[in-house]
Amino acid sequence: MLSRLLFLFIAIPLIEITLLIKMGDEIGFWPTILIQVGTGILGATLARLQGLFVWNKIMMEMQLGRMPTDEMINGLLIFAAGVVLMTPGLLTDLAGFAMLIPFTRNIFKNWMQRQFEKRARDGNGTTNHSDYIDIDITSDK
Repeated sequence: MLSRLLFLFIAIPLIEITLLIKMGDEIGFWPTILIQVGTGILGATLARLQGLFVWNKIMMEMQLGRMPTDEMINGLLIFAAGVVLMTPGLLTDLAGFAMLIPFTRNIFKNWMQRQFEKRARDGNGTTNHSDYIDIDITSDK
C-alpha cells in the first residue's frame, strides 16, 4: 500500500513534469499552458454535465425503489475524472478523459467492482470493532 502511495504522489508528478517540459520544448510555453488550461475547462464542463446526468439517473432509480449501485460508481468515476482533469499533466488528462467516455469508464467500473467484490470476499472491506472508540454512555461520570 505504501509503495502505491509513493508512486501516486512522487512518481506520477515527476513523470507529468517531465512530459510537460518536453511538450513545452516541442510546441512552446504558451501553447502548452493553453492546452493545460483548455483541458481543465473542458474536463470540468464535461464532468459537470455527465455528473448531472448521472445524478438524475440515481434519483430516478431511487424513486423506483432500486439501489443505484452502477450509477453511484459512475458518479464516483466522473468525479475522479473531473479532479484529475483539473490538475496539470498529460497522463492525468488522458486518464480523466478515459473516465468520461462511457465505454472506457465501464472498464474502470468493472475493475472497481471486482476490487469491491474481492475485498468483501476476503474480509478486507470491513472495519474492525477495535477501530471504534468505546464510550460508555450509561455511567454517571
